[in-house]
Amino acid sequence: MTWAGGAKKKRRRFTPEYKADVVRLVRTSGKPIGAVARDLEVTEKSIRAWVRQADVDEGKGAAGALTTAEREELTALRRENRTLRMEREILKRATAFFAKVNG
Repeated sequence: MTWAGGAKKKRRRFTPEYKADVVRLVRTSGKPIGAVARDLEVTEKSIRAWVRQADVDEGKGAAGALTTAEREELTALRRENRTLRMEREILKRATAFFAKVNG
C-alpha cells in the first residue's frame, strides 16, 4: 500500500505485551477505541482486532473463534503439512527415478 508520497509505508510490529497493555487501557480508561488509537498513533482497526482477540482468549468471543494459542498451533501444523507434502513429492520422484534406472 502506498500513501500520497509514493513510498511504501513500513508495517509496524507490536509485541503481545504491548497489545495486552493497549487492550487493558481501552477497557479501563473509559475512552472510545478511536481516541485511544489517536493517542497511541495506532490504527483503530488494529486495536479493535486486539480487543476482539483478547475476548476470544478469555472465553468471551464468538462461537468457533480461535484463541491465540489455537491460531499458533494451526499455523505450525500448516507449516508442517507443507513440509511433509514436499518431502513426499521428493520421495515419489526419487522412487520413479530409481525405478527407471534399475528397470
